[in-house]
Amino acid sequence: MRNITAMTTGATLKHRQRARTRKRVFLLLLPIMLFGILFVYYPFIRTIINSFSLVNAKGSIKGFAGIDNYAYTFSRRDFLPALRHTLTIAAINVPVTIIITLFLAFLANKKRKMSPVYEFLFTLPMAVSMSAACMIFKSMFSPSVGFINYFFGLDLGWYESKETALTAIIILTIWMGIGFNFLLILSALRAIPDQIIEATKVDGISPLRRIFKVQIPLISPTIFFVLCTNLVLAMMTSAPVIIIMGVSSASSSTNTLISMMYQSGFSSSDYGLAAVLSITAFVLTLGFTILSFVFEKKKVHYQ
Repeated sequence: MRNITAMTTGATLKHRQRARTRKRVFLLLLPIMLFGILFVYYPFIRTIINSFSLVNAKGSIKGFAGIDNYAYTFSRRDFLPALRHTLTIAAINVPVTIIITLFLAFLANKKRKMSPVYEFLFTLPMAVSMSAACMIFKSMFSPSVGFINYFFGLDLGWYESKETALTAIIILTIWMGIGFNFLLILSALRAIPDQIIEATKVDGISPLRRIFKVQIPLISPTIFFVLCTNLVLAMMTSAPVIIIMGVSSASSSTNTLISMMYQSGFSSSDYGLAAVLSITAFVLTLGFTILSFVFEKKKVHYQ
C-alpha cells in the first residue's frame, strides 16, 4: 500500500514539474510571440487584405476590390521594368557575392600574422550602414569628383545615366553583402577538422581538387544558408534606389518592386498598389526559396 502511495505521489510531483516547466517555457516565449504577432503576422495579414480592398489615403478600407488591384498593378507601364530590375539584381548579386566571398574566405583560411588586418578589411562592409554606403558610392561614381572614372579613364555619369545606373546599384549591393557572408563562410572553413585536410594531403589530392571535392561539399550547408539569405535580400532591394536615385531621370531604370512599393505607399498614398507589390515580391521570393530547397536536397551535404 505504501509503495502504491509513493508511486502516486511521485507521479503527481512529476506532473506538477512538467506543468511548471511548460508554464516557464510559455512565459519565456510570450514576449517574442507578441512581438511576432504585432510586427510580422498582423502586418502581413493586413497587407493581404489591403491588396483585395479599396483603401483611402488614410489607410482605411472602404470596400472590396477583388482582383482589380492586381489587374491595375500588372497593367501599369512601370511594373514590368521594376520586376525585371528586381530579377536582374537577384540573378547577378547572389552568385557574384557567393563567388567573391568564397574566394576571400579561402584566401584568408590559413591564419597568418596579418590575418586580423585583412579579415577586418573583408568584414568592413558590415560596419557601414546602407545610407552611408549609398553616399560613399554616389561620391565614388560621381562624374566630376569620383575616382572610379579617374582610375579607369572613363567619362560616365554612373547614377545619372539610364544605361549604367542599374550596374552601379548592383555593385553597391554586392559590396554590402560581402562582409557578413565572408564571416559565415570563413567560420565554416575553419571548422573543418584538420585531420580531413591532412588526409587529403597524404592521398596526394591537389589543392584545387581539395577545394571543389572536399572543402566546398563540407561547407555546403553554410553556402546554402548564404544563398537563401542573399536571395531574400536581393529581392528586397530598395534602399540604394530610394537614397541614391530619388526622383532623378534615371530612377525608372533602377526601380525595383520594393522601391516602387515605397513610392506608392509613402509618396502617393496608394496603399492598394503598395500592398499588391508587397505580395508579388513575397510570392516571388517564396517561390525562389522553395526552388533553393529543391536544389538543397541534391547538392547540400550534411555531416
